[in-house]
Amino acid sequence: MLLIISILFPMIAGILVSCAKVKDSRTRHFYYAAVTVLSDILGILALCFGGSVTVLSFSENVTMAFSIDNVGRWFMAAVMMLYTAVSFYAFEYMKMEDHENVFFAFYYVSFGALLSVCEAGNLVTVYFCFEMATLTSVPLVLHDRTKEAISAGLKYLFYSIGGALMGLMGVFFVYYYSGAGREFVSGGFLDAAKAAGHEPVILAAVFVAIVGFGTKAGMYPMHGWLPTAHPVAPAPASALLSGIIAKAGIIAVIRLVYYSVGTDFLKGTWVQYAWMSLAMLTIFMGSMMAFMEKNLKKRLAYSTVSQISYIMLGLSLMSPEGMKGGLLHVMCHAASKGCLFLVAGVFIYKLGKRNVAELKGVGKQMPVTMWCFMIASLSLVGIPPMGGFVSKWYIASAAVGDGMGAFAILPPVILLLSALLTAGYLFPVAIDAFFPGKDFDTSKLVKAEPNRLMTIPMIALCAVALAVGLFGSRLF
Repeated sequence: MLLIISILFPMIAGILVSCAKVKDSRTRHFYYAAVTVLSDILGILALCFGGSVTVLSFSENVTMAFSIDNVGRWFMAAVMMLYTAVSFYAFEYMKMEDHENVFFAFYYVSFGALLSVCEAGNLVTVYFCFEMATLTSVPLVLHDRTKEAISAGLKYLFYSIGGALMGLMGVFFVYYYSGAGREFVSGGFLDAAKAAGHEPVILAAVFVAIVGFGTKAGMYPMHGWLPTAHPVAPAPASALLSGIIAKAGIIAVIRLVYYSVGTDFLKGTWVQYAWMSLAMLTIFMGSMMAFMEKNLKKRLAYSTVSQISYIMLGLSLMSPEGMKGGLLHVMCHAASKGCLFLVAGVFIYKLGKRNVAELKGVGKQMPVTMWCFMIASLSLVGIPPMGGFVSKWYIASAAVGDGMGAFAILPPVILLLSALLTAGYLFPVAIDAFFPGKDFDTSKLVKAEPNRLMTIPMIALCAVALAVGLFGSRLF
C-alpha cells in the first residue's frame, strides 16, 4: 500500500490545501511546503520499501498493478527532485499570476500522476497512468486562460491523446502475443510460439507505439505541441513540462521495448533503424530550430525537442551502454533544462524580458541567476565534468561499439553537431549578459537578483547536473 499512498497523498493533500480557506498566501505556502516535504518522504519510503500491489483486475491477465524496480526508482528520484525545486520557486513566481491556488492544485495532482507512471507494474497500468499524466498537466498550460494559452493547451491535449492511442495499439498487440504473465520482465514477455509467423505485424505495432509514446517526449513527427505550449505556460509549468512530464513518454517506451517486447526481438530490425533515424532527425532539427529562435522560452522548448531525443537515441541502440547514457541524460536534462526555464522565469518576473535580444547586460543586474544559466548551459552542451558530457559519452560509445555500419558513425556525428548548435544558442546569451560591449550603458542598470525562494532552487538544480557528471555513472 505504500506505493498507492505515495501517489495519492500529493494529489489529495494538494487539492485540500488549495480549497481550504486560509488567511494569507504565506500560510498557504507553508502548507504547500509541508505537502511537498511529506510527499518526498513518502516517495523515498516507496523507493526503498515499495514492494508491489494489484489495485484492479479487468480480466485474468489484464490488471492495474504497481511495483517498483531500479528504473522506476531512477525516474521517481528525477520527479521528486524537480517537483520539489519548482514548488518553492513557484511560491514567489506565482505572485504575478492569478488563480494561484488552482495552479498548485493541478501541480500536486500532476505530481502524483507522474509518480504513478514511474511505479506502474505492467503495460496496461503504464498506459492508464500515462493518460492521467496528460490530463492533469494540461491545466498547467491553460493557466493564463488567454486565447493563446487555450489554443496551446488544446494542441498539447490532442497531440497527447493521438500519441496515446497509437501507444494503445502497441499495448494490445503485445498483450495478444504474450504468455500468461504480463508483469515487466527484463527481456520481455512475448510468447515465441504465438509470435511465430506474425513478426511483421508485431514490429509494425511496436513502431507505431514508439512514435505514439514518443509524442510526449517531443520526437519527430509528433513534436509540434512542445514549442507551442512552453512559451504560454507559467515558467514553473514550463520547467516541469520540459524537465520531467515529457519524460513520461520515455518511461513508456522503456517499459514497452525493454520490459515487454524485449530488445532481442527488435534489435537489427527495421524498427530499430527507423527509431534511430527519427531520434537523430529530431536531435538535429530541434537544435537548428532553437538556434534560429529569438524568444528565450521558445528557444528552450526547441532545445527540449532535441535534448530528449538524445535519450531516445541511447535507448534505440538497445545496448547496456546506450541505456546507461539515456538514463543518465534523464536526470541531467531534468536538472539542467529545469534550471534554464526557471532562469527564463526570473527574467520575466523581475525584468519583464522574454526575448534573447533584451538580455544584454543582465549579468550585471543578476549575476547569481546568470551563473546558474551558464552552468546549466555547460551541462546541456556536454562540457566535462557536467552530467551532459557523461551521458553523451556513453551514448556515442555505445553507437560506435555496436558494429552497425553507417548507424555506428551517424550518432556521434549528430551528437557533435547538436553540441555545437547548443553552444551557439545558449552561450551567446550568457556572453552578452556578462559582456554587453563598450557601447552598452551599464550605469543605469539596477540590481534585480531574485530572493532565495527563486535562487536556491536554481542553484540546487545546477548542483544536481554537476553531481550527475561526477557520480552518476557509479550509481549504475
